[in-house]
Amino acid sequence: MLRHALGKTCRFLGYTVQYGCMAHCAFEYLGGVVVCSGPSMEPTIQNSDVVFSENLSRHFYCIRKGDIVIVKSPNDPKSNICKRVIGLEGDKVCTSNPSDFLKSHSYVPKGHVWLEGDNLRNSTDSRCYGPVPYGLIRGRICLKLWPLNDFGFLRASPNGHRFLDD
Repeated sequence: MLRHALGKTCRFLGYTVQYGCMAHCAFEYLGGVVVCSGPSMEPTIQNSDVVFSENLSRHFYCIRKGDIVIVKSPNDPKSNICKRVIGLEGDKVCTSNPSDFLKSHSYVPKGHVWLEGDNLRNSTDSRCYGPVPYGLIRGRICLKLWPLNDFGFLRASPNGHRFLDD
């Protein structure tokens, strides 16, 4: 009787570890569902919108300008942020706020990206903390799931004029 119970317990633990590893790999390498919070990506993503983030793009270095990404916060590694990629390594970017009279520009260093929120007046982004290492990117948002009336692919940046092609 004890042997039978021990055998069942070991099988249960084995299956739990096996499926736990499969779930970890799926969420780490394929993607997952993310609830976004904060006003920095308005109007594209509202507070409490639910999106799908795929993780293959970051592993294959397929992140492009205009993509919206989930990134480990440079200021707080325990939290993630959602921002739009404005510049990739070697790109010239505008580092000043839109309201500044004199515009300043800089180049994104190797292995980094320049991130900004779509709501430029209410976003803490690369204009505050500088270029972000590519390794902090967790995934690329490709689909809005909730609310259902906004279900689908995300719209283009309302700040497209900030992309510089020099």
